[in-house]
Amino acid sequence: RQAPMFYGVLVATMLLGAGLNLTPIDPFKALYWSAVVNGIAAVPMMIMILLLAQNKKVLKEFTISGWLKFLAWAATIVMAVAALIMIATLGQS
Repeated sequence: RQAPMFYGVLVATMLLGAGLNLTPIDPFKALYWSAVVNGIAAVPMMIMILLLAQNKKVLKEFTISGWLKFLAWAATIVMAVAALIMIATLGQS
């Protein structure tokens, strides 16, 4: 009773998931394409998160620096390269 919006979203997504069983959508292809979309969307999200994590106006004394900052940007670059390679080789078998 305390969270009707939460339970409403939960029920709606369960009904949507159950309804997908009635469609001709192949679940394995859907999983594949959702992974492709997530791989591409991850790069700009990582960039935005890192820009916020370095902003002293936002995080004050809790900003990232040093090795953590270096490793985070390195991971973002690796993810961007992987996304570009994925896009470049998408139709090839």
